[in-house]
Amino acid sequence: MEIFDSHTHLNDEAFWGAEQSYIKHAKKLGVTTMAQVGSNTILNQRAIQLAEKYPNTYAVIGWHPEDSKDFHDNEREQLLNDLKNEKVVAIGEIGLDYHWDTSPQKVQRRVFEEQLEIANTLKMPVAIHNRDAMEDTYDILKSSNIKEFGGVMHSFNGSVEWLEKFLALGMNISYSGVASFKKTKELHESVRQTPLDRIMVETDAPYLAPEPLRGQQNEPAYALYVLEALARHRDMNPVDLADATYQNACRLYRIKNEKN
Repeated sequence: MEIFDSHTHLNDEAFWGAEQSYIKHAKKLGVTTMAQVGSNTILNQRAIQLAEKYPNTYAVIGWHPEDSKDFHDNEREQLLNDLKNEKVVAIGEIGLDYHWDTSPQKVQRRVFEEQLEIANTLKMPVAIHNRDAMEDTYDILKSSNIKEFGGVMHSFNGSVEWLEKFLALGMNISYSGVASFKKTKELHESVRQTPLDRIMVETDAPYLAPEPLRGQQNEPAYALYVLEALARHRDMNPVDLADATYQNACRLYRIKNEKN
């Protein structure tokens, strides 16, 4: 069984400098491929460094809504230049976060829309961050040309009703450790209702460690436990789900399936 952790952060301070050991541990648990996701200048550059250094590792770069207040002309030019790197497979994580107030909501929406325009121009997929902003996130995606370049709802935590809306936009749906929590019953139903050719698995490490490790620092290896939880919800063989989620990630990120 080989697992693709489609959204993780070994570029985070929690891992930086020790990423090789975490990659090694991940492989022991079957997590052979991963996407390192950035959010600002420093984390974007680190994601690219990791992708260039380690096989089966890719970079997703962009400006997170919390950092959007710092996205100006120079940052835009840097992003456009970095997106030319062959190991960069998507723009992200981008979107809206109304939980934290580090960037004004108006600025978040502007920067989100601007990066979606870049994605449309380059025909690159996007990884979407959404926290306490489901309606605005949906409206902005719906108004974009999203079906032409595609994307994934990262760490999706919505109801079946919202699931259906984002699926109608052509989005993939990625689930994190939150889907393994016992009390997230509504999310369990969304997991069951997600088409097999649209579902992806992620850790979002170092955040959102899955059961039975909830509350601990997360890491890419624990994508195994996320996958097993999703398989239980769907009454599927984990090996079959691992294969499907791996293929879906490769298809979205437009990379050659490198399973051995």
